[in-house]
Amino acid sequence: MTTWLNMSLQDGASPIMEQLVFFHDHVLMIMLMITTTVLYMMITLIRNKQTSRFMLEGQMIETTWTIAPAIILVFIAMPSLRLLYLMDEVHNPSLTLKAVGHQWYWSYEYSDFTKLEFDSYMIPQEEQQESTFRLLDTDNRIVLPMNSPIRMIVTAADVLHSWTIPSLGVKTDATPGRLNQTSFSISRPGILYGQCSEICGANHSFMPITIESVPTKYFINWVSKMSE
Repeated sequence: MTTWLNMSLQDGASPIMEQLVFFHDHVLMIMLMITTTVLYMMITLIRNKQTSRFMLEGQMIETTWTIAPAIILVFIAMPSLRLLYLMDEVHNPSLTLKAVGHQWYWSYEYSDFTKLEFDSYMIPQEEQQESTFRLLDTDNRIVLPMNSPIRMIVTAADVLHSWTIPSLGVKTDATPGRLNQTSFSISRPGILYGQCSEICGANHSFMPITIESVPTKYFINWVSKMSE
């Protein structure tokens, strides 16, 4: 999760998020190179006292500053398109989870199991313990197995919401009357936090998302316990 004075992105908890962080750093280096070059040229032009009344054209430099940006855009577009296709691709999922947004809480349904569904509300501040995070912890956490392809189906019952987990690189709109689909795989155990990222009313800030990533055997035990 985000920590104090953190200037970069959160640590990736899924392969897609790790690729997004790499792509962010890749584009940042290109921007740094462009900024340095432009700044150097501006300083050089300001300090240069040379003048020429006979320089009317510079075909070589005009050709260069037309082709160079096109090449730079190719170096940005290729990994970007690759990532877009990877994020849209839904592999054979081992588990399907449906999230329904309400004002102002989330409902979850494990479609592969019978009678495994629950509502998830934010823990009020007066009921919080020292180990919980304000505005982020919920009374019922989503429990998911790690290293397993998971299909996420997101919808809403009233207004627009957005199911977002930054450390997974997942942000899917919850639209009434529509099922939006995404997929992810959690690469490490732990607790992941997110929030609704679409302004949905007065208590928009108070509908967090909490995922507990566990090994598969613990997930099976949890399912057995919840199904009793």
